[in-house]
Order: sequence, then C-alpha cells, then structure tokens
Amino acid sequence: MFARVTAFLLLIASYPAFAAGCPSARESLPPLLGVQAELEAGEPLTIVALGSSSTEGAGSSGPQASYPSRLEAALRAAFPGVELNVVNAGRSGETSAEMVARLDRDVLSHQPDLVIWQASGNEVLRDGDPGGFAALMRDGLRRLRAAGAEVVLMDNQRAPRILAAPASRRFDLAMQALARDERVPLFARSRLMQRWGEEGLPPSAVLAADDLHHNDHGYACLAEALAAALVRSAGHGAVIAERQAALSPR
Repeated sequence: MFARVTAFLLLIASYPAFAAGCPSARESLPPLLGVQAELEAGEPLTIVALGSSSTEGAGSSGPQASYPSRLEAALRAAFPGVELNVVNAGRSGETSAEMVARLDRDVLSHQPDLVIWQASGNEVLRDGDPGGFAALMRDGLRRLRAAGAEVVLMDNQRAPRILAAPASRRFDLAMQALARDERVPLFARSRLMQRWGEEGLPPSAVLAADDLHHNDHGYACLAEALAAALVRSAGHGAVIAERQAALSPR
C-alpha cells in the first residue's frame, strides 16, 4: 500500500507529461481551496470554461481538439476515480458584456466548482475600453464567487493580430490589475507562450493560419500546461493516491 501511494505521489508531482512537441514551460496557480475540498470529500468536480473563440476552439480541427476537451482528458488521467466534467462555454466573437449576460444560463446552471474565464480578446481587436471591461468583469467575478464557484482568469494568446492591436498592452495591464484587485488567480497564457518561444517553439507551430487562434497543437499544449497548474494547485495528492490505490489490483 505504502509503495503504491508513494509511486502515485511521484506521478502527481510530475504530471501531466506534456503532449508530444510541447515545451516544458509551466505557469503556477495558488491553492484552489474549493477544488481541494471537493477532491478530499470525493465529490464530483465540475469545471466550466467560459470565454470566446479560443475557448470554443476556433482554429482547431473540431470540438474534441479544443482546450476544454483536452483539459478534461488530462485531468481525468490525473485524478483517476474522480467524477470530473469540463463544460465548454466558449462562444466565438463575444465580449465580456455578452459573457456576463449569459452567466446564469451557460455557467451557473452547471453549478460549477471552478470557472476558467478567458476574456478580453475581442475587446482588444475592437479597440475597446479597458475601464469598462474591468467593471463588467468585476461584476461577473463577484456573481460567480457569490454562487460558490472558484475562478481562474486566462489572458490573451500571443498571436500577431492580438499583438498588433493598439489596445493590446492596455488590456494586458487591465487583466493583471483585475486579478490583483479581486484576488483571483491569473493563468498567464501570454507569458506561457513567450516561454514556449524561448524554448524553441515558434508561434507558427501553435497558431492557425489566421494568425489569431490556436491550432490543434497549440490547444493541446495549452491544455497540458493548464492541467499541470491545476493538479499542483489542487494539492491533495495524498487523497488521490489513496483513491488510486483502492482502484489498483491487490
């Protein structure tokens, strides 16, 4: 028993093994206490991925290649025996105002334990107002937390069309300030992709031909890095190890 638990703790420490061709660059998240509690109690875990086109999976070969779909597969592998579901609530072309307008229908109706909220891409492309964006996001964050959901924010991809937009830097700063002021974790996709480049993975390898969205490989690498951050933030490796040991042949 002890050997099985020890082996699985070592697996959790290094999981997930990155998809073929993905860099080892990682992003960290602080402890997600609500997710930890769900895992400790053996309760089902529901994650809703809220966002626009790069959540829905634009640029991929199909829904199965979107980052939420790949994230679900990675987390199920990391947490054997846990009833786990990742809902893709991405809608192409949406702004934060449109996302907030459908929180009840498309997010809270699933009673999520965790919401991963990707936002600001369309505001950047349309030269929107960072102040108005931040106000809408604050309202949405407070509604989600009042309903008992933890939230992780995700910023924009480092794609040529995003980087060329005049508002890009202002929205990066607005997202960082929002995460800091509202004490919400930020999964910095922009920084992650910069590190991918430093490790030798060019943008062309992870972006579709539109120079905006991820391709299948980009979504796979994003999902693996996000899964690794969530596994580490979940913390309760010992709980999962006990469950894995119980499932293993005697």
